[in-house]
Amino acid sequence: MPYTHAFLDSAACDLPLGKIVCVGRNYAAHARELGNAVPETPILFMKPATAAVPLVGGFAIPAGRGECHHEAELTVLIGRTLRHASEAECHAAIAGIGLGLDLTLRDVQNELKKKGHPWEVAKAFDGAAPLSAFLRPDGIALDDLRFTLTVNGALRQSGHSADMITPVLPLLAYISTIFTLAPGDVVMTGTPEGVAALQPGDVLALEMRGLRVESAVA
Repeated sequence: MPYTHAFLDSAACDLPLGKIVCVGRNYAAHARELGNAVPETPILFMKPATAAVPLVGGFAIPAGRGECHHEAELTVLIGRTLRHASEAECHAAIAGIGLGLDLTLRDVQNELKKKGHPWEVAKAFDGAAPLSAFLRPDGIALDDLRFTLTVNGALRQSGHSADMITPVLPLLAYISTIFTLAPGDVVMTGTPEGVAALQPGDVLALEMRGLRVESAVA
């Protein structure tokens, strides 16, 4: 099933599917678990629209390319154009809050990093961004969002937006100084510690207040 933006309340979403802007190492504990330095400014990379697939129900991971790791993240759906925007403008532009996985071919990424090459081959492949439907942002405290990922019933990742190195609104404002954020774009805000390899047949559940998504690895 192709991915299209949707709201959890089943209301129609007429926003087009745009680019997916991702943030590396936005949780200090995750940076440390991979032996990386904690960045002074956000590390940004992008996934194309073709990376987006529905999270609900299930998704596939590449075969024969080494370990594919889950990276559970809070996601932000952009509803208005943002360019050199203030934090207030960024807040007004948020159309939805959801959950997603930044799938990463870790063995491939490690080899690319050793050679000083970009990460896209490891992070921007087709299906590399399973995304949930979105909650309306009304009443959601962006600095008080806890989310979890369980795999086969065991807790793998637990994150809280208060632990982000660069919180949601400053992050959107920073991104808008580099890339124009357009209606339908999605921002993936970084992953907490606990990333690990997925296996075919794994059963996943991602949850935050007001949203629970069950999925499986094909």
